[in-house]
Formats: sequence, structure tokens, C-alpha cells
Amino acid sequence: MNNIPPAAYDHNNSRRRGARIALLPLAAAVLCCAASFDARAAGVLPAGGHFVGGSGSFSSDGTTLTINQGSGRGVVDWNSFSIGGGNRVVFANGNGATLNRVTGGSPSAILGTLSASGSVYLINPQGIVVGPRGVVSTNGRFVASTLDVADTDAFMNGQPLTLSGNSRAGVVNLGTIASGNGDVFLIARQVANAGTISAPNGTVELAAGQQVLLQDSSSGRQVFVQPGQPGASAAIVNGGLIQAAQISLQAVDGNIYALAGNHEAIRATGTAMRDGHVWLVAAHGTLQPGGVIDATGGTVDMSADTLAFPTGGTTVHANQWNIATPAFTVDDSAARALSTSLGTGTSVNLQTTGANGGSGDIDVNSGIAWQGNASLTLAAYRNLSIAQGATVANHGGGNLTLRADAASLDNGGSVANRGVIDWSGSTGLVNALYDMNGSYSAGTLLGNPAWTAAPASGQLMQITAYKLVNNVTDLQNIAQDLAGNYALGTDIDATGYTLAPIGNHATPFTGQFDGMWHNVNNAHIEIADFSKDYSSGLFGVVGTGGVLRDVGVENGYVSTSFLGSGLLAGVNQGVIANAHSSGAAREIYQDGTTFGGLVGRNEGSVERSWSSAAISGSDANGGLVGYNLGSITQSYATGSVSPVFSTGYGGGLVGINDGTVSQSFATGAVQTRFMPTHGVIAFGSGTLAPDVYWNTQTTGQAASGGSLPPSNGLTTAQMSDPANFAGYDFGPNGVWAMPAGATHPVLRSQLAH
Repeated sequence: MNNIPPAAYDHNNSRRRGARIALLPLAAAVLCCAASFDARAAGVLPAGGHFVGGSGSFSSDGTTLTINQGSGRGVVDWNSFSIGGGNRVVFANGNGATLNRVTGGSPSAILGTLSASGSVYLINPQGIVVGPRGVVSTNGRFVASTLDVADTDAFMNGQPLTLSGNSRAGVVNLGTIASGNGDVFLIARQVANAGTISAPNGTVELAAGQQVLLQDSSSGRQVFVQPGQPGASAAIVNGGLIQAAQISLQAVDGNIYALAGNHEAIRATGTAMRDGHVWLVAAHGTLQPGGVIDATGGTVDMSADTLAFPTGGTTVHANQWNIATPAFTVDDSAARALSTSLGTGTSVNLQTTGANGGSGDIDVNSGIAWQGNASLTLAAYRNLSIAQGATVANHGGGNLTLRADAASLDNGGSVANRGVIDWSGSTGLVNALYDMNGSYSAGTLLGNPAWTAAPASGQLMQITAYKLVNNVTDLQNIAQDLAGNYALGTDIDATGYTLAPIGNHATPFTGQFDGMWHNVNNAHIEIADFSKDYSSGLFGVVGTGGVLRDVGVENGYVSTSFLGSGLLAGVNQGVIANAHSSGAAREIYQDGTTFGGLVGRNEGSVERSWSSAAISGSDANGGLVGYNLGSITQSYATGSVSPVFSTGYGGGLVGINDGTVSQSFATGAVQTRFMPTHGVIAFGSGTLAPDVYWNTQTTGQAASGGSLPPSNGLTTAQMSDPANFAGYDFGPNGVWAMPAGATHPVLRSQLAH
């Protein structure tokens, strides 16, 4: 406080006083039949208290009432519970908790001081107000509620509590509420804060509704508001400062008004146990977020039937700001809030749900512009449009995702840009995603002529539009346009289907397929007509210029072909980046083909990819690639390699290598047959860089199969030490990571997705 100039301090105080004055009508309503604050200013202490659960005693010196609790938990019924100005109530309850239930007809006014060594629960259906000079200070939880706890046994046993009731009285804080090592919960049909609430090591949660579940959690929300009676009104108004490790404002069948002024804030600071999260949830109501909402380094989640940004401005400081609402129009106020927050480094994900009769559309009617690396996602349940005259622009490294059919329902969702998307000053990406049965209107697109793709990203263009692949039917329909751009909208479960490879040598896949870090699961891939197809995989042949990236094929199965079999691609002549596979590639008949966990035959490039698939074929068998004539870098394989018949070769990473392999390794068991089997490759005239390794213990192989020295063969203990991988970047932003307890490196992208 000493660092604040007097003028600024006075300005802050005037704002806080203004917020308190604005909430006084609600406070008066809570105290509807009670005496005035002035009448309560002296001589008032709780009366008629007696323990009905646990044990304890009471002592008073006229201005201070002390509750000495002899048990870990206690329940006290009171006839009245108020504290006059200058008076004190002290709960000497150790590290325990005291549930206080007011059975008389008067509301509770805390105008003096309430303190506790442990936790205090104050239940009064007539209402609770902490006055402008009132102070609540506990070392544990503080709960103030007008909803009753019917099951006091649950409290005594430390179980989750259900609070419920029909009281229309509210809980209002005009003073100071602080919990040193616990949490603060204000629960009622009407909750308001115009003072200060602080829980630096815990959570602050304001909940408005008729029934609330209160439970313990060390990481997430602890209060969950249940839907009430139809037409029941509830509201939360915040005009003060809330500061805690995590914060939640939640109203069901009601509204939230977060009206903090420019110098007030909702501030989630995070701790080692709690991650700095703010939730503002107004189910079936209106959310009006104003002022500063600060979760720097954390996340802000907002959800409401109606989201209305005030003209006074809204700024969110966080790593991520998520917004969910049935439909949304970006007007001037919303555009200003989004632009300001993005400019502070907060990435935004705005998604419409189409719930409660909403259209599910996002209409951008006002421009959004920011500088920096924050990213914006606009994901519409159905359609997304940018109006004529509206510009969405970034200067920096920010990404933009415009998505229709956000729920992956094949609902015909379209993206229509009638304005301008200006990425001419940005190094970020722009992705437009629309339903296969929808449409895309590009509008005016301004790209950066100096843009270059990030290393090993597989990106070809800065601005790209994709058709969404949401199910097996969509996946197989890629064959209708093998030069198109596609993206997985969600994980796809192919259980019960037999898939035909996408693309063949006559008509290879030459477009882009971006998995968006989703997977195709349980795919059984077979060639139906060997007169047309020679290579088997989810993609039969990826032609020159084709790209597969950020995708996984998990628990897949691919069988015999004549040229190449891999779970992701039979033959790759293009680029495969950030891909992985698991499952099996097996030969049923002796056809002289090549089998790889990810790719059967690679003539292009495979980058930052991995496979754990089990391989068994009659010719060249590799844990990652069967026959490599291209390049493999920053990749690895952990699956077993078991050649069949007398003609089978095996390598932990590659069967036959006539290309280049760098910064890669293998750990899967390689079974010895009649033909050569080794830790990295079976044989080949290609190049193995000095930063290629294999695990001698798990592969069962003493030699690499190429020119690598025996020292590149590592034990499991050595594979677990990053120091043994020369040239690998294990830094915070590096390609590789070594998780705790891991027996080999993994790609950092695996940890992020």
C-alpha cells in the first residue's frame, strides 16, 4: 500500500466506495427487517448458542465472544449471529471446523471481526452481510450461506455437503473476508461482493442457486450449483476485489455481473496445488464480465446463455480464455474485449454450442486486431461469418482458426469471409475448417510474403482451408478428391469397418491431411482389388506434394500388399510429420513386400514421428519404415519386429535403408530369423547419422546393421539419460523430452497432445 501514490489510493478507494454504494440496496434487502447498521454498531454479539454436534464451551468479556471447541468438528445452533462494530467473535477450533446454524428470524450482520484458527461455516436463511468495516479472517475455510445443511452428520464426518433451500435472502460482502490457508465460499440465491475477498492458497467461489454441492478438491472447483425450479432467479454481482489461487462465480438459472472497475480485479494467482483458474458460469442466464479478470499463467473459463460485454471494457490476463455460449455476435464491445485481451498475450477460444434453441452461429460484425503471439479460435456449432467491412488481423506470431461444425456432426456448417483476414504482418497460421457438406468463401486474404513454415511442421501454406473429416464415411470420401485439403474434426473410431487405402499408384493422395492431433482408432485396412491397389495403409500412396501431419493411427491393423504396408501409409512420396501409429502390420502370404509400423516404403520424408506397432512380414521389416529411400529424422520406433519365412529381413527402425536417417532411435525387440536382423536396420547402402541409437537390451541386437559404432548401442539405463543422446534438444522448447520414469526419450509434442 505504501507504494501507491496518494492520488491513486484515493481514486481506488472512491471506486470501491462506489461499488459498495451500488450494492447497498441488495444489502438492505438482505437485512430487510433488521435494525440499521448504526444500531448494530455496538453491543451486539451472537446469542443463544449451544453445541448440537461435537463439544465446546463459550466465554465472553462483553466485547469478545470466544467459542472453545473441544472436538475436531462441531455444530452450533444459534438464536442470532451478528457482530457489532468493535466487537469480536473468536473460534478457537484448532485445525477443525465449526458449522453455525442460525435458527432465529434475524439476518446476520458482521460489522466487527470474526476470526478462527480453523474453518467456519455460517448458515442463516435470513441473509448474511459483512459490513464495510467488517472483517472475517480464518485459517481454514469460510462458508457463508443462506442455503441450509440438512445432513449435519455429513459435515461431522467430513463428507461432501448438499446445501439447499428456498430462501430469497442474499449474502453480501462490503468489507474484508480472508482465509490464510483455506477457501472462501459465498452461497445464496443472491450473492454480492463490493469489498475484498482473499484466499491466496485456496479458492474463492461465489455460487447462486437453490441447491449446491460443496466438496473438497485440491485442483478444481469445489462448488457445483444444481438446476433449480423453473423460473427461479439467481444472481451474482461482483464490484470488488477477489484474489485467490482459483476463483469461480457460478449461477444456474441466473445472471453474473462481474463489474469490477478498472482498478479492481478478479485475480487468480495460482499455487503449487492450484493452477490459477477462473470460472464464470451463468447457466441459463446472462454473464456480463467487466474490468480486469487476471489469471496470469492460468485459464479463464466463461459459460452463459447470453454473454454481454459492457461498454466500459473487459480485459482478461491468462494463458487461455475459453468462452462457451449458444450463439454469439462479435459487436464493438466484444471485439474490443477480445482484441485487448489477445494483445496482452491471452489466447482465446470462443465456441458456440447451439444449446437452448441458439442458432450456434458466430457472426463477426466488428474487427478484431492484436499484436503478439496469442491465438484466436472461433468455433461455431454451425456457421461462421465475417461481415463485410470487418477485419481480423494479427501482427506477430498469432494463429487464427475459423471453424464451422465445431461439434463434428456433419451439419453442413460453412465458413464465409465477406471481410478481410490480414496476416500480412504475422508469422502465424490461418486455418479455416468447414463441413464436407458445407461451403467456404475465402473473401480477402492477405498473407505474409516472407512467411516460412516452422521446421518439421509439414505446413505448406500460411492460410489454408480444410474440409472436416468427422467419421468413417467422411474418411473414405476423401477418395473423391485426392488433391483436396482435409482435417480431422475429432477422433474417429473405425471399429467394425474394413477400410480401403486412400490413394494408389495411379491416383495418389496429393493434398494435405491435418489430423489436428486427433487419431483414427481401430482401423482394419485391406486392399479390396489388387488389380488397382499395390500398397496398403490408411493412405495407400501419398504422392509428391502430399502431406500427412499431426495424426495418429491407433490400434490399427494392415495386412498383405505387393509393394508396401504401413499403418499410416503404404508408400510415401511426400511429407509425413508429427505422426504416430500403434497396432500391427502383418503378412498373411509370402508376397515379397515391405512392412513398417508407420510407412511401408518411404521415398519422401518422415519427420518427428513414432510407432509402437508390431511388424511381421516376408521381406523388409522395420519398426518405423519397411524400406527407406528418402529421409527419416527425429523419429523412433518401439514395436517388435518379427520377420516371417526365410526371406524376411528386420531392423528395429528400418528394414532396408537406402536413404538417410538422423536423430532417431529404436527400442523394440528384433527377432532373429534366417536373414539379417539388427538393432537399427537390416542392411542398406544409405546413411545413418552419428545421432542414431538403439537399445541393445530390449532389441536383443548387438549391432546397428549399418556403420554405427557399438557405442551407439545403449543399455536401458543409458537410454533413460538425456546426456547419452548427443545433439538432441531436451530444453523447454526442444524437440525431445524425458519424462520422469521414462526408459527412452519421447517427442515433446506427445506430452502436449
